Amino acid sequence: MPRTIRLDPSDLVVFGRAAEPGEWAVPGGFDFWDEDPEALTGKRRQEFRAGFLGLGSFGFSTLVEVAEATPEDREAATAALAAHIRAAYGAPDAATARAAAEEEIAFAASLCGHPPGTVLALARSMEDGAVRERFRTLHRRETPHGDFGRLPVFAILESEGEAPEHPDLTSLPPR
Repeated sequence: MPRTIRLDPSDLVVFGRAAEPGEWAVPGGFDFWDEDPEALTGKRRQEFRAGFLGLGSFGFSTLVEVAEATPEDREAATAALAAHIRAAYGAPDAATARAAAEEEIAFAASLCGHPPGTVLALARSMEDGAVRERFRTLHRRETPHGDFGRLPVFAILESEGEAPEHPDLTSLPPR
């Protein structure tokens, strides 16, 4: 099953609620069911565009990794999601909430046909009036890249007398 990871603190800045590392996760597109995705702004828009829903905090994570889940893990994730669906979205009864949770967990698990540790990313958008989700896999390099001067998107520049810039992303105004 997908499990949230945090490679840097950016999720804490770009999402209204960031998932904690190590939570079981689902794509969570249902979290936006009663909102107009094209009208979303700021952090909510970022949650829509790139957030997996963590099943502990019900916050968002940009990346998840494929992880081994025991039947007990899967049952606990399903129960947590069913309770959340009932409480937050008004499912009419426990059985309906459970069925919706089982479907979402099964879909999330279907994304994990990769070796444990494979990182998954999500891009969600509106196309022709419908929500579209795309998933990418990110793999570690066999050997670290050593010649950063040859990367097409980066260039290393030497300068004298200039201190490196370290912007404080948390001080930027919300968009």
